[in-house]
Amino acid sequence: MRFLPLFAAALAALTAVFAPAALAAESAKPAQVRLAYLNGPRPWILGKADDSFAKGLGVPVKWVNFASGPDALKAVAAGEIDIARVGSVPVAAALARKLPIEVIAVAGVIESSERLIARKEIGSIKELEGRTVTYPAGSTAHYALLAAFKVYGVDASKVKQAPLKPADELAAWKRGDVDAAYVWGPFSQQLEAEGGHELLKSGQLQKDGYYLFNAYVVSKKFAEAHPDSVSAFLRVFRDTVRRYKENPDAAAEIIARELGQDVAAAKQTLAGLDFPDLQEQLESKWLGGGESGISKSFADTARFLADLGELSRRDLPESFAPFINPSFIAGAVR
Repeated sequence: MRFLPLFAAALAALTAVFAPAALAAESAKPAQVRLAYLNGPRPWILGKADDSFAKGLGVPVKWVNFASGPDALKAVAAGEIDIARVGSVPVAAALARKLPIEVIAVAGVIESSERLIARKEIGSIKELEGRTVTYPAGSTAHYALLAAFKVYGVDASKVKQAPLKPADELAAWKRGDVDAAYVWGPFSQQLEAEGGHELLKSGQLQKDGYYLFNAYVVSKKFAEAHPDSVSAFLRVFRDTVRRYKENPDAAAEIIARELGQDVAAAKQTLAGLDFPDLQEQLESKWLGGGESGISKSFADTARFLADLGELSRRDLPESFAPFINPSFIAGAVR
């Protein structure tokens, strides 16, 4: 699952290749745009705090909170959400199951924002055998945990696996029901405050070929009806990333306040993410060029899930490229 770096084509050429006819003319604006977010600190929350998404889109924006990526994806498929930020693992599963969604951008690459936290007496991942480990089912953290088992030679059958939502993971930890938890911030920091310590960062798995990221997905129906709005959304997202990079501390304070979270934990989580520029995402390393790095990553993830019995092999598409639409990025940056 390696991203092969290739030279980017000129932006004008990319726009000519990627921009559909629908983008040539201004599309009608929707009455509102419904965005799904999880509680993880991310730059786009700046646009929630100051209504810049509503200003950039020119219509009201409704923000809907979800406890997990699979829940958010179900809402997108049901027509209840227009755009969502979701982890790459539930997105791969959703695409394999033919949910009516498209991937429009990478929202952030997970480095240390998701971690495996264990009790003090557990000194290695191998020592999880005979213990109870919790994780959000179907999430990037779930995938990372199973990948870690393979990389570090853990017999998964000897680990009691307890799928829980992040808040429930923390509650189970406090009750003493679990020995380790794989989760994102701010929950990982809260586990540390309750006596845990870090065993693994998700970014450490990259050397073994496991890449984890967050993606923006859009309802196909919404994208077809309002392509300009999708590109406008990405322009505002790009601006929130720029604002975060210009002043990470100030941005983290705004984001933490908006989410009702600890500022230090938000800073640590945000620092554990990498945000590739939109123009960079038009390269084949990311979304551009048909069989892109992201389409290959989804394919590898889906095969991994199939090996675990989480997906049926007969449901896996020949390619994930048709589910990735970089035209909206091209419309945003041209």
